Amino acid sequence: QVQLTESGGGLVQSGGSLRLSCEISGITMDANSVAWFRQAPGQDREAVSCSPRTIELIRYRDSVKGRFTISRDNSKRTVYLQMNSLKPEDTAVYYCATRRNSCGSNWYLRRVYDYWGQGTQVTVSS
Repeated sequence: QVQLTESGGGLVQSGGSLRLSCEISGITMDANSVAWFRQAPGQDREAVSCSPRTIELIRYRDSVKGRFTISRDNSKRTVYLQMNSLKPEDTAVYYCATRRNSCGSNWYLRRVYDYWGQGTQVTVSS
């Protein structure tokens, strides 16, 4: 059974940092890409970043480039999202998701991911 569990969310002031973790069970880590999405109240869920299976292109949405860094430790079965220089517009519930494939050019589409976590709340105060 595949399970994804996010942690690390919280309340932080604008300009602050948080590191999110996504612990995964039930998959072969080096065969799967893992993405982070976020959803703010009243808005669609949007892709934030994608960690590829191996030495492939890491993906970021434009608004987080230079501020967020995705990484993984397959031995710990965990994918991280380091978020620096946080802004109030980063406030959202953050979800991790996985699929058995590379990030690819369609990495930003919700429908290509097979499994999802329950989400962790990130709130950035101004």
